[in-house]
Amino acid sequence: MLALSPSDWVAIQLSLKLGLYTTGILILIATPLAWWLASGRSPVRTAVQAVVALPLVLPPTVLGFYLLILLGPRGWIGGTLEAIDLPHLAFTFTGILIGSVIYSLPFAVQPLYQSFSALGRRPVEVAASLGAGPLDRFFTVILPLTRGGYMVAATLAFAHTLGEFGVILMLGGSIPGRTKVLSVLIYDHAEAMNHAAAHSLSLLMLGFAFTVLFIVYAVNRRFDSVRL
Repeated sequence: MLALSPSDWVAIQLSLKLGLYTTGILILIATPLAWWLASGRSPVRTAVQAVVALPLVLPPTVLGFYLLILLGPRGWIGGTLEAIDLPHLAFTFTGILIGSVIYSLPFAVQPLYQSFSALGRRPVEVAASLGAGPLDRFFTVILPLTRGGYMVAATLAFAHTLGEFGVILMLGGSIPGRTKVLSVLIYDHAEAMNHAAAHSLSLLMLGFAFTVLFIVYAVNRRFDSVRL
């Protein structure tokens, strides 16, 4: 049985909060971005697609380092905030939220991009010819036909956020209740030679990762069978 301390539960709650916020923001950002990317093949779209996919190959510490500079007190954003008497965003929950959104962006965009590409523009054009407005077309045509992509995008974005370590540690450090999420807490336990606590939390993450992958493959198989 997993033995979790009060500090462990605080980190779990913070991780869930970060995951939910990140997922919600990513779905809002990824929907128009993925639709635009799926609508053509211009060089500009190719460049944007490459930028979106950068976190897949860029070391998390590199991204975290540049975000730390950008959002810190001497950075362009952090310095501007301090100039108008607002706190900078380094070592804050808002800061790690921004980092998580950027780092998990491809995990939300790619499934939606694939779903929109498979859908094509024909169903939307037919709905438009029948007088359906943009919002009506989205909620009555696009969303029902690509719901599998949305489920995969939301699941992967949430899971990837919970498992992220490098960006959060570089940008947020290890502040209890503010930036010490589950992955950082596991590192702290291991560094302190508290292997029992690290083992318990790692088992929790392992079980969660397996569940997420199971859901993703089950959803893909279900919608593949429906399309057939």
